[in-house]
Amino acid sequence: MTDVRLEAGEQAPAFSLTDQNGSTVSLGDFAGENVIVYFYPAAMTPGCTTEACDFRDNLNSLKSAGYQVIGISKDAPARNKEFQEQEGLNFPLLSDEDLAVHKTYGAYGEKKLYGKTVEGVIRSTFVVDPDGSLRLPLYNVKATGHVASLRKKLGIDA
Repeated sequence: MTDVRLEAGEQAPAFSLTDQNGSTVSLGDFAGENVIVYFYPAAMTPGCTTEACDFRDNLNSLKSAGYQVIGISKDAPARNKEFQEQEGLNFPLLSDEDLAVHKTYGAYGEKKLYGKTVEGVIRSTFVVDPDGSLRLPLYNVKATGHVASLRKKLGIDA
């Protein structure tokens, strides 16, 4: 369990993880760019599919506004590859099977699920500025409508 909650202005924790193609992707690869890093509980589940497809459908306009998108889950790279192919996802899906990066970002811990307290992945999104600092840490986001809400917070016209 984690009590970590990152705050705006803090340096985003560095990471290097394996993507759906078996390549290593690091946050540092995106130095000098705005990056949206989002944590999702499990590939090919209804909420995660809704959220991923929402990012997919908005990727061109997000990129036009200067943002890259990275998804991170505890799924194995092969599962993320299947998810990418099934849904036509057009951004990296990174595998954090030991949950180390989830915990560093505070995206794993106690949460409410159907009225019960459970331990698991906390659906979270982090906007990282070009200098590597956190502009917007968002915890317990809803899968449906999240990208529209994020666009509004970032001042991107829908």
